Amino acid sequence: MTRTPNRAPRVLLTGAVGRVGTALRPLLLRAWGALRLTDRVTPTALATGETFVPAELADLDAVRRAVEGIDAVVHLGGCPTEAPWSTLLESNLVGAYHLFEAAREAGVARVVFASTNHVAGFYPRETTIPPEVTVRPDSRYGASKAFGEALGALYADKHGLRVLCVRIGNVGARPIDRRRLAIWIHPEDLAQLVRLGVEHPALRYEVVWGASDNARGWWDNRRAHALGYAPRHRSEDHAAAVLARPEPADPVADRFQGGSFCALEFDHDPTLAGPQATEAQTPPRVR
Repeated sequence: MTRTPNRAPRVLLTGAVGRVGTALRPLLLRAWGALRLTDRVTPTALATGETFVPAELADLDAVRRAVEGIDAVVHLGGCPTEAPWSTLLESNLVGAYHLFEAAREAGVARVVFASTNHVAGFYPRETTIPPEVTVRPDSRYGASKAFGEALGALYADKHGLRVLCVRIGNVGARPIDRRRLAIWIHPEDLAQLVRLGVEHPALRYEVVWGASDNARGWWDNRRAHALGYAPRHRSEDHAAAVLARPEPADPVADRFQGGSFCALEFDHDPTLAGPQATEAQTPPRVR
């Protein structure tokens, strides 16, 4: 699809009624002036400039209708947490395939794919990891998002889509526990990453971490910074309040970056999970 110079991109936001979609909508609408929304659930209200097209991701024809005439898709849709395999299969694997395939058919130029930190949750907390690290999902959910990242690479390399995969930490107005001091991202910073995915002229295929400026962070986000990402929010501003609250200990959750996702259904020796120390990649942190 050819975009007219100086025209704002026509953008579809999937999963628009979810928690993250609801937080991003006003920020993206302010940037572009108009936004098409889709979800399986109808929004209770639409702002000026928003339109809504209902779609189940498992319904390819419905997804095709949603992407028609669109320049870029911000794909937040799908199951956002651990779930039975049948749920994830339909929402996050079949649904992601339908999204990328419908985008290809319609000539959509760009897809921003909402991935998750849980694609690499079984790295230890003392290890700083870049986005190109070998995936080590901490859950069926994390594995489903790793599949989505792979689809993005396939459609970028084979069909020419421009794709940004954002491994989102935890989105919120402030971090609420110690783990989130490392992985938190403010909605305004996430909106900045989304805009880079839609607007950056040189983007082909990239994977970046979705994190604010977190002094306690575990992720090397130099690829995002190379694209121009400059987060405005700092988790350390909230650290005193977070650290003053006691938290229960867990020998698995406290060991790995994925936290409770690692501990859920875990049934063997935690010292044997994750990469061995000699395999860990620990590039210097970029501030």
